[in-house]
Amino acid sequence: MSLVHDFDEVVNRRGTDSKKYSVYPEDVIPMWIADSDFKAPQPVVDALVARMQQGVYGYTPISERLKKAGAGWQKKRFGWDVNPEWVEFVPGVITGLICAVRALSQPGDNIVIQSPCYPPFSDLSDHNGRHLLRNKLVLTGDHYEIDFEDFEEKCKDPRTKLFILCNPQNPTGHVFTKEELTKLGNICMKYHVIVLADEIHQDLVSSGHKHIPFASICEEFEQNSVSFMNPSKTFNVPGFRTAAFIAANPVLKNAVHDIVVNNKQIGENICGTIAFCTAYEACDYYADQLAVYIEKNRALVEETLKDVKGIKAIHADGTYFVWLDCRGLNMSQDELNKFFVETVKLGFNSGKTFGPDGDGFLRMNIACPKSTVEQALDRIVKALA
Repeated sequence: MSLVHDFDEVVNRRGTDSKKYSVYPEDVIPMWIADSDFKAPQPVVDALVARMQQGVYGYTPISERLKKAGAGWQKKRFGWDVNPEWVEFVPGVITGLICAVRALSQPGDNIVIQSPCYPPFSDLSDHNGRHLLRNKLVLTGDHYEIDFEDFEEKCKDPRTKLFILCNPQNPTGHVFTKEELTKLGNICMKYHVIVLADEIHQDLVSSGHKHIPFASICEEFEQNSVSFMNPSKTFNVPGFRTAAFIAANPVLKNAVHDIVVNNKQIGENICGTIAFCTAYEACDYYADQLAVYIEKNRALVEETLKDVKGIKAIHADGTYFVWLDCRGLNMSQDELNKFFVETVKLGFNSGKTFGPDGDGFLRMNIACPKSTVEQALDRIVKALA
């Protein structure tokens, strides 16, 4: 019998050490940081409870099960035939990216990202002495497109060593097509730029679209990239700090591995490994149902806001975010942030934290029950009436 998850269930998360619910007053609905308000899949909960009841929580060895679970998910969900030996634990995607940046570039080297971008991409570059180059995504109508001419200009700089690909893209929700990925990959190959592929939102893709792992496109791309995966977004287990990187090229893998070890990031988390493996081995049903639920929430947001003056929901094909263009409200970013928190009583991510190309925007997290989304939309509509 197939399992069914109740995504409509409202869970009270206050008083549970939730970062999401610790920033804003209780009358503000928090819809910012990238964790969901859904319970994790029941098989994950059951596996964790059973292990915790054993009562001894000693150090763990390297988990071969984790390697197989990560490889198996890539094969059955995306058709990428991953050797489990290519898979290695890291405490998080950003931790893994930092290790890869340190392993595969030097201070003063360039890293290309696509902007607006997830704030830690900028931070990891700045904090490690690298120079960030922003390939600005172009907003055309209700979606974003890649400026390939600008991308190539940035890659051809001899100091450019790495490109951080975020697919599906955070915060815009753009899901890259095979043609786009191929063009990006060929440019990187041409100028000897290694691709670091953050694919943490890979399961959250709307119908009619498909996530394509960058490294799965061809052997050349597979050998010129390091990919990152984490069940945290799909299955709501980010607090366990358990992710993995995948590298088919032994030179790249060993280089990243050495930095992981040298920075004492190699020890696996008991609960994290259990959650990672159980989710990827037994919870396809949850990922499928979540994608459908998020798509319905997104459609509700877009339909409700289409006639609201001054604010526009940019259509996305992936992630559980809605990127809100609020430039029509004619407010500065600070005024916009204050207005939504103090008047609308909604806590969103400030667009400016995603770089200069996010100025005038807000990021809305819709990974919550439909009733919460409805309540948030009602507040927006009334405040902007």
